[in-house]
Amino acid sequence: MRKILNEFREFAVKGNVIDLAVGVVVGGAFSKIVTSLVNDIIMPVVGMLTGGINFSEYKIVLKEAVGKSPAVTLNLGNFIQTTVNFIIISFCIFIFIKGLMKLKKATLKEEIAVEEEKAEKISEEVLLLRDIKDLLQNQN
Repeated sequence: MRKILNEFREFAVKGNVIDLAVGVVVGGAFSKIVTSLVNDIIMPVVGMLTGGINFSEYKIVLKEAVGKSPAVTLNLGNFIQTTVNFIIISFCIFIFIKGLMKLKKATLKEEIAVEEEKAEKISEEVLLLRDIKDLLQNQN
């Protein structure tokens, strides 16, 4: 039992698990923002352009409600709404990832430049040490 707890502790404190948890929380919040963007900003404009159709209420009745049995409907408006949400969320994530990749490339370029500078300094130091060694050998 102790071994399992230790393995679980190691698993839980790994950076990947924590990063994943943060990603899920941020993704949930991001999804709410994009859903609001679609519902409150984009869909009213689309509705206006399409003659005032409110897509969220658009449905085709296949069978009318009879007595206690509810109507059977195709909720096309909800499908359109969900599809638009998906496209916009996907596009926003694409733009966000693209920005992160640019930032990562810039950071990587800076790290490479620093490493190259260090390599040049090491090379200069090695050359200087070789010159000193040669001078000492010539004196002997």
